[in-house]
Amino acid sequence: MHRFAKYCWFVLVWTILVILWGAFVRASGSGAGCGNHWPTCNGEIIPQPKQIETLIEFTHRLLSGGAFLLIILMFTWGWQISHKGDPLRKGLVASGLFIITELLLGASLVLFGLVTYNQSISRAIVLALHLLNTFFLIGSIALTAWWASGGKPLCLSGLGYLPIFLGIGLAGVAIIGMSGAVTALGDTLFPAQNFAQGLAQDASPNAHFLLHLRVYHPIIAFLVGGYTLYLLRYLRKTNHEKIPQKIGMVLGVLILVQWAAGLINVLLLAPVPMQITHLLIADTIWITYVLLIASILTEDSIQKVPIRK
Repeated sequence: MHRFAKYCWFVLVWTILVILWGAFVRASGSGAGCGNHWPTCNGEIIPQPKQIETLIEFTHRLLSGGAFLLIILMFTWGWQISHKGDPLRKGLVASGLFIITELLLGASLVLFGLVTYNQSISRAIVLALHLLNTFFLIGSIALTAWWASGGKPLCLSGLGYLPIFLGIGLAGVAIIGMSGAVTALGDTLFPAQNFAQGLAQDASPNAHFLLHLRVYHPIIAFLVGGYTLYLLRYLRKTNHEKIPQKIGMVLGVLILVQWAAGLINVLLLAPVPMQITHLLIADTIWITYVLLIASILTEDSIQKVPIRK
């Protein structure tokens, strides 16, 4: 594998670690650890942390800044070794754009006070958009790494309804992620002492809107997961290429593992380690889904497409 390809996969891993640490910032209530200052921390470039929340938030900013620099280097290096029309350049441009919007969304949470105990609908919306942008970011980096590793360009024409069916599944995973971000916020702001109390919170007509929304996340996850498993079963019968088969198998296993993790998360009342594990699996599912699509929707698949108009 080319050194650049290895570097791209490294950038992807680093970015996922940044995302997980960001979830820890939210779950630990450390979002205001640097006050309402950005990009400085409590008005200082290099703060002297006097509380753990400041250390947690400042560490996240350092990791995020590192991700930005890594992606800038990836963009520069990749542009130099690629040529006009190379799909690699599309991945590079997308990665560059989404890391910028990722940083801006993170900054908006701080600058507008959408952290710690803020229970507004604005915070829920920005968090959902933040998660969606995160998915776009890691998806772009994953595609860049895939193409740098020899993956073939995407092709959407001449493949019948297949791109639509795969796109529906991918959009469903994005919706799961966005609803999961809102659900995690509700778990953080309104922790239950036991499972029965959690059910009572959700059922109460006077409950906060975040609690009422929690019930929809597992429903969406079950429907989209079931749809994806059925689609994978169909593709397994009709597409016999090894790489898509292996990626599809991994995706199917991840969905089942995520269902189990989600159930455990609910039964244990969403402890921080379980929330982070749940997010890690969600990110992995998204990346795997993106790579499955990249491995199937190619020019070589036109003659083998199982679903035509």
